[in-house]
Amino acid sequence: MLMCRSLLLTWVLLTARVRSQSWRPCTDLLPLDLLTRALPRPDQVLPTQLQMVQSRGSRGLRLGGVSSTTLSFPASQIFTNCDLFPSEFSLVATIKIPRLRQKRNEYVFSVVEEESDSLLLGLRVSENSLHLLVTHPGVGRRSRMTFKDVGLDDNRWHTVVLAVTGPYTTLTVDCGLPLELKQVQSFPSTLSTRESRLFIGSRRRMRGRFSGLLRQLVLLPGSDATPRLCPSANPSLAELSVPQILKSNPLQPDHQGPVYPYEAEARVTTGNPPRCSGPEQGQLWFNTRRRDLFICDGLTWRTLLQNKERLDYVEDYQDLYTSSETFDVEVFSIPSEGLFMAAANRDSRPGSGIYKWRDGSFQLYQNISTQEARAWKHFTIEDKIFLVVANSKEAEPELSVIYRWNQRRRRFLRHQTLETHSALDWEAFQIHNDSFLVVANHRRARDSNHNIHSVIYRWSPNTKLFEVNQTLSTSGAYDWEFFSVGPYYFLVVANTFDGQTTTISSTVYVWLNSCFQTFQSIPTIGATDWETFQIDGRFFLAVANSQMISDRGPSLYSINSTVYELNTLTETFIRFQDILTHSAVDWEFFTIGDNKFLVVANSHDGSSYSLNSVVYRWQGYEGFVAVHSLPTFGCRDWEHFSTEEGSFLVYSSATSRLSKVFRLRTY
Repeated sequence: MLMCRSLLLTWVLLTARVRSQSWRPCTDLLPLDLLTRALPRPDQVLPTQLQMVQSRGSRGLRLGGVSSTTLSFPASQIFTNCDLFPSEFSLVATIKIPRLRQKRNEYVFSVVEEESDSLLLGLRVSENSLHLLVTHPGVGRRSRMTFKDVGLDDNRWHTVVLAVTGPYTTLTVDCGLPLELKQVQSFPSTLSTRESRLFIGSRRRMRGRFSGLLRQLVLLPGSDATPRLCPSANPSLAELSVPQILKSNPLQPDHQGPVYPYEAEARVTTGNPPRCSGPEQGQLWFNTRRRDLFICDGLTWRTLLQNKERLDYVEDYQDLYTSSETFDVEVFSIPSEGLFMAAANRDSRPGSGIYKWRDGSFQLYQNISTQEARAWKHFTIEDKIFLVVANSKEAEPELSVIYRWNQRRRRFLRHQTLETHSALDWEAFQIHNDSFLVVANHRRARDSNHNIHSVIYRWSPNTKLFEVNQTLSTSGAYDWEFFSVGPYYFLVVANTFDGQTTTISSTVYVWLNSCFQTFQSIPTIGATDWETFQIDGRFFLAVANSQMISDRGPSLYSINSTVYELNTLTETFIRFQDILTHSAVDWEFFTIGDNKFLVVANSHDGSSYSLNSVVYRWQGYEGFVAVHSLPTFGCRDWEHFSTEEGSFLVYSSATSRLSKVFRLRTY
């Protein structure tokens, strides 16, 4: 009897050991790149109609023309230890889907039983919805979990993570807030994949094939993939496992393996320069008049092909009569609307004018009530268009106003007011994903103090308003200029007057530790404007010095303005060139063909406002050399712009209602 008990105990222990050693999950608990597995190996024949497409800067595969059975493989290739689909898993897909018609369904992924053609599991998209379909074993009942209003079919890239755990199904789109659904019945733990195939972009049938672009399709058994992808610097293209063919250059001559038919989506537009931001990256703009071709790099239009022009002469083009004296003009474009110019006018009634370029000239489009406006600044946040005015009238409370373009009414409407102090300028800029505004507060009304704070505001995505972010001490601040050098961001202020003298320092600030800190102080004389520009990889700053106030004699208006160059060894801006100017209040840098120019706004020489403002051309070692003298009267600001009719300069007059537009004739 004792012997029998001993044998029985030994058999139980051996059985338990065998079972503990033989149990393994049906597949490795690692990301399974389903798209790579479905693509042909280097030694296989390339499927016909399979295309690699670059869209918005990223590549994906277009599967619409491929046979529904081509991109598939047996489930046994990934479920090697057993044939059960994991009951807990997540699917990661990066997709770009065009707008879908009503009642149209397209499969991103499916598991189909080969003999019966029955759908076991499917990930499907329809108009504004995402569906997960599963057939429960035994009862044969098919359940569907639907996430509505997810906005995937908007012709933009999206990365979705669908995680399944028990009765819960969670969807995360572009690393946003997760959406969760709970089912009455948990995901089946006995869903057999025996003698079934995995299909990419179809359900094995011609109907319901995926018509968009597919960049990534990954199955992660046993866990939610969201923490592996998020947060991400580019959440719509977050990567867990992307096929190498979609990450490498498709045109490499030494590329090994199949060569995919390749195309890049590009929309070529004509007319005025269209919007250029992240979504437009890779799009083309053709200037029909100049026969130039440009590509959007996500920030600016870069030249691909250019018909080299040279400046020949300057001609008088348009007399622009404004409602009152004009201190500043801001030229900007609104997509699908055209070219506009905002004029900062002195008088409060009727205020400042917004002009639109129509039939080859600027024509009044809208009046906006302002209080001795001194400057306008145009900027965009995402797809919203704004204008901010610097009101300088010293009346309590002193308020400057932000206006927002209303697409329906096609007008600028008041969006937000901000307290300012004799504001003379606004600068708008972006650092990483944050949008900022900085105001040049010139003088406080109640005590006429010029030594006050200018304020940096940051846009709050939650409130959709600007909020105070930082204050900087300034002395009669007149102008701000933002620029970047490599990975560094800078702000420079033009300090004009400290209450006693105009011979003071203006300050360059650098962005460090999430705020601006002093980088360099530069001696200036009544500084009124900074202009930053690059030439052949060299970085320059030009200051407009307006006047030297002296206790010993009359004020001096004919003084040097200075161009500084960034010395990368000393990491400071050093004097490059002095240029004699006459109460200079603005510089404008522009290019025509390969030639670079600066034009100065000479406003006063001590006795007259009728002066020549001068255009200087860059001539390398010689620096900037005067090439054209343009008669102006009380010139306050210059702006360069281009239209289908050509290249132009417009100047505003602070002493007359007459501003002028000049055409730059080229050959």
